[in-house]
Amino acid sequence: MTTKRDYYEVLGVSRDASDGEIKSKYRKLAMKFHPDRNPDDKAAEEKFKEAAEAYEVLRDPQKRSIYDQYGHQGLEGQGFSGFGGFDDIFSSFGDIFEDFFGFGGGRRSANRVRRGTDLRYDMKLSFMEAAFGTETQIDVEKLANCPTCGGSGCEPGTQPETCSHCGGAGQISRSQGFFTVRTACPHCRGTGQMITSPCSNCRGGGKVRVSKKVSVKIPAGVDSGSRLRLSGEGEPGENGAPPGDLYVFIHVSPHDFFERHNIDVVCQIPISFIQAALGDKVQVPTLQGEKTLVIPKGTQPGELFRFHGEGIPSLKNGRRGDQIIQVDVRTPTNLNKKQEGLLREFAKLEDGKFSKKLKNILKGAHAGAAR
Repeated sequence: MTTKRDYYEVLGVSRDASDGEIKSKYRKLAMKFHPDRNPDDKAAEEKFKEAAEAYEVLRDPQKRSIYDQYGHQGLEGQGFSGFGGFDDIFSSFGDIFEDFFGFGGGRRSANRVRRGTDLRYDMKLSFMEAAFGTETQIDVEKLANCPTCGGSGCEPGTQPETCSHCGGAGQISRSQGFFTVRTACPHCRGTGQMITSPCSNCRGGGKVRVSKKVSVKIPAGVDSGSRLRLSGEGEPGENGAPPGDLYVFIHVSPHDFFERHNIDVVCQIPISFIQAALGDKVQVPTLQGEKTLVIPKGTQPGELFRFHGEGIPSLKNGRRGDQIIQVDVRTPTNLNKKQEGLLREFAKLEDGKFSKKLKNILKGAHAGAAR
């Protein structure tokens, strides 16, 4: 297994670098290691891909935050695994390459502009599904290659004709500085062919709208705002170009009892003032069932207790957080005469202890004010 380098180290920036610094450093590296400037140089290609992956993460506030907290493993838990190839890179960063090449991606620009469209799906999960992960299927509405013409756009039995403007090349060349710039032919839109008999089913578009079931594996520990990338599950590209990706955005429903704080879960349990004074053992719900909590004698309202390892699994390393329990000491109401009498006896035994303490506090406060 190859160990990935730190993204900040790859771009040569500090961990608090601004967006402008990150973009500037990436531009320089992309220009230096661009495959058109380093033909058949595998080392340069790897550095080009490595820099693109680092830039993709650090330019995105959400990905950067996950990376800063959890590193490469945290991103993998969100479904990010880098780029599939040069087409993905040129598609994502076309504006970067246009700055110094005058177009999107050198000799690969024609493929880049025809890459399939990315799609978005908003998924709602229960608190428990997000905590422990789940696997489900979703219905995705998207364009797919027309079954009648197989995506060619031509009526069955017919063939497209060669574009007379570009001679079937799909590109028009012109010189620009050190480079020969190739741009997509505006007449055939880079296909090199013209459809004279369009398919009656898709009207020459080559695609129809379909509903597809897609399996989604949700890793344990995701939260609202998490985003999963399903590579190749977007809409198909044109002329054999790669499809787009499907991005699944996570929305987690709140829980009636638990509240999430990072990888810890917090809950509140009511106890009587008798339990707080004398101590007790109570059953407390956890994410995986009930667990006994020992209430010590003299427990005060709002006091916190902790179950170690009963929280949410970390996306970084799988370690689970804690469950934090806050006690809510309830004062009894609607006392009967016997209960009230017992409490009055208790008050006599206390012999004004709290009144004396309050008087001492007030006395100290007045003395301080006098000084």
